Amino acid sequence: MVILNNRVIITAALPYANSDLHIGHIASTYLPADILYRYMKLKGLETIHICASDDFGTPILIAAEKQGKTPEEYVDYWNRRFREDLHSLGIDYDLFDRTSSRENISFVQAFFTRLYRKGYIYVSDVDQFYCEYDKKFLPDRYVKGKCPYCGAEDQYSDGCEVCGRVLQPGQILSPKCSICGREPIKKSTKHYFFKLSAFSESLKEWLTQNKNLQQDAVKYVLNWIEDGLQDWDITRDISWGVPIPLEEAKGKVLYGWFDNHLCYITTALKYAGKLDEGGKEFWNSSTIYHFIGKDIVYHHYLFLPAMRIGHGDFKLPDFIPVRGHLLLEGKKISKSRNWVITIREFLEKYPADYLRYYLARVVSSDQTDCNFDWVDFREKINNELVANIGNFVYRSLSFAKKSSGQIVPRADKVGKEEEELEKSFRKAFASYTEAMDSLNFDRALKYILEFSDSCNQYFQKKEPWKNPSDSSVTIYFSLNSVKRISILLYPFLPFTSSRIWAQLGLKGSAVEHGISEVDRMISPGQKVGEPEILFSKV
Repeated sequence: MVILNNRVIITAALPYANSDLHIGHIASTYLPADILYRYMKLKGLETIHICASDDFGTPILIAAEKQGKTPEEYVDYWNRRFREDLHSLGIDYDLFDRTSSRENISFVQAFFTRLYRKGYIYVSDVDQFYCEYDKKFLPDRYVKGKCPYCGAEDQYSDGCEVCGRVLQPGQILSPKCSICGREPIKKSTKHYFFKLSAFSESLKEWLTQNKNLQQDAVKYVLNWIEDGLQDWDITRDISWGVPIPLEEAKGKVLYGWFDNHLCYITTALKYAGKLDEGGKEFWNSSTIYHFIGKDIVYHHYLFLPAMRIGHGDFKLPDFIPVRGHLLLEGKKISKSRNWVITIREFLEKYPADYLRYYLARVVSSDQTDCNFDWVDFREKINNELVANIGNFVYRSLSFAKKSSGQIVPRADKVGKEEEELEKSFRKAFASYTEAMDSLNFDRALKYILEFSDSCNQYFQKKEPWKNPSDSSVTIYFSLNSVKRISILLYPFLPFTSSRIWAQLGLKGSAVEHGISEVDRMISPGQKVGEPEILFSKV
């Protein structure tokens, strides 16, 4: 991975404001983005971490109506709940905003106007589903039916969750009204279309020239382009959305996928105070990451870049890391079938760092699906966190308390074992850095484990309880290895890293000192804190 600029902006796909976040959301999107954010901060780079709730669209309007709330009240509840859940997992943002913010609405409307004036948006008559019983047009989630591409049943009319294809109005087969279950008729209405088809060549060029893009996703998207891109209907005949800023379009709003990814830009500029002046330069002089799950590749590798190319002022993302789905005990997570674990449910039983650790261990850096398995979860926590990392940290601090009165001793003579331990760290650190820079977080975590394992072997081999004359050297190198583990763990396990740092009696935090702190040894005479057990067995 090449850092193109000293300023980094990291975004994650916006959570849709109509249900609790679950472990699948965290695995594919929010945890990988947070790990990178913390790593960049550890390296001393100016890094901005932003997100927002995705507030507009038909499902929210339907849900708000059912609960007797206004859409504003409904999305406000979920925005607050998202921030609480993410914070409880140690996933914090410089700004967590919302697509329904005044700033985003204004930015989206200006973006639309620019594309419209440049001829990339046009008006066309379409036949849209209309329910004669409910007396309303039925966009998106108001209609369910059969996918015309793969035949999957019970799919919404704007896209198939099984094959990932985006569907145009009227394409869905065997349509049924989501409100009353009756078959709708088709009725003519005027809609606005974005000329996605006009960007085939420029998209191909960007996809093939940007070597930072994930190649499995690039191949996937190039096949779609070869099949022929269809212009995208960006109008919805509902009351909840960004109003189209044209007099003749009163009563129509923009499709949620037109406005939501623009909120990446709005939120970054809002945080930086650059919404009016300097916004373009600020965005374009940053390295941009958009973390997503593989179910929204189409939108982020085609629709998003085409809109930015058409507009012309805001650069395309440098990186769009895509992660696969998280299965639960081998089965697809499903809210409707109650086969899901929400963040709140998980945290009622286990610490946040347990979930962060396990997901970071099992989620790969490509689109391969992974599995949350309770037996595997137990084994990894017990054998790796408890028996490896936790064991070494506790025995090092405990022995320091017993042998040197919690004072870091001098290491007067360095032997072969210490040289081997240092060599082990240098190898692990180089591999860790390479893996983190290339977004292979699962591999980076393995290198921490390998170093911790070598630390346990060192301590066991030295047997300081049997060799009092040599114990000061062992304690010195063990405590400094604990410090190094605390620093490397910071992107993954921030709560644990903080606890280790405090037990060592060090000032500030790992991130305040930065990753170069691994080269600074704790001074002899430093008093360490009281040893505490870090992890409990599952």
